[in-house]
Amino acid sequence: MTTWHSNHAPARPSISAAGWVRVLVRGLCLGVLVFGGLALLLLLRLIERPLFGIRRPITPWITQVVCRSAFRIMGMGFHHDGEKMVGPGAVVANHTSWLDIFALNARQRIYFVSKAEVAKWPGIGWLARATGTVFIERNARQAQQQTRIFQDRLMAGHKLLFFPEGTSTDGHQVLAFKTTLFAAFFAPELREHMQIQPVSVVFTPPKGADPRFYGWWGDMDFGSHFLQTLAGARQGAVTLRYHTPLRVADFPDRKSLARACEVAVRDGHRDLQGYDLKARVGREDAV
Repeated sequence: MTTWHSNHAPARPSISAAGWVRVLVRGLCLGVLVFGGLALLLLLRLIERPLFGIRRPITPWITQVVCRSAFRIMGMGFHHDGEKMVGPGAVVANHTSWLDIFALNARQRIYFVSKAEVAKWPGIGWLARATGTVFIERNARQAQQQTRIFQDRLMAGHKLLFFPEGTSTDGHQVLAFKTTLFAAFFAPELREHMQIQPVSVVFTPPKGADPRFYGWWGDMDFGSHFLQTLAGARQGAVTLRYHTPLRVADFPDRKSLARACEVAVRDGHRDLQGYDLKARVGREDAV
């Protein structure tokens, strides 16, 4: 997995006394929400697993409610347009921040595809495993095994989500999509039945904040970014745009499919950023 770097990381002011109060209150509420939801999810899995096996008809609803509620606790706006995909397949999106995971889970029941080392991360790895994340090795030698994993999950009705950029950015560009994971969808057992839905994700910063406020990339520390996000007196918003799903069978190979997804995500990202800029200028003119 590559890492995107920028020589111009946003300057973040020190957290004020009032900011620390917001960190404490929001952090406690988020902790109760996330770990309370996790406890309920694990309890229900004791019933769900023997009855439904790999299928999860109940517990993903808990993840969705938790993620929706997280934005309310943080005070962030949550907006979306476009229709969610119906039927089996995957979702692909640009990657800006750890907040992407909350945003995309808040809109629909999906399962993330993540690099295998995330499963070993303290706390985050545990949450990822509990919520059904698919862990993979980004290794060509594992392609056949990954295809089988994808096939099992997709045929069970799961919608998978991955970030083809392979890294997060400051949110102001969409990087070229890597094509490796798209290859699995061209397996004979999947190709005729699968579709991929591109989604553009754009974050609006709090008024007066650096435009890259919510971006998390390179060597940025998760803990400090998380605290800065919770501390803000004002919060911004996230907007998701769902594009028309693309049938895998309509494309000759993984490269052409990846390119079509990339174009859709980049066009939507550009449109949403332009709309956001006009909205912000309008708000500032009205003040």
